[in-house]
Amino acid sequence: MNRDRLIEEEERKLRRLRRMVDLTEALLMQADLTIEEALRLLDNTKRIALSLFPDKEDVYELIYAPRFRRIIAERFTVPGTLSGRN
Repeated sequence: MNRDRLIEEEERKLRRLRRMVDLTEALLMQADLTIEEALRLLDNTKRIALSLFPDKEDVYELIYAPRFRRIIAERFTVPGTLSGRN
């Protein structure tokens, strides 16, 4: 593959990843999901991301995992139960 084709392929994979992450965030925030369904969605999103970029799990954990965890914590945690404050 020539350099231009490699760049095009990388850009295509990045666009797919961005769409998938955006969709995952939207579903986590808006869909009527159970915690189990939300966690399964995260597992599937990570699996697909790593199939696109197999050597970038550390980047996924640094950039995307914290976002998803924050959304899940906000959506599925009863206020006041994490910190022990009343």
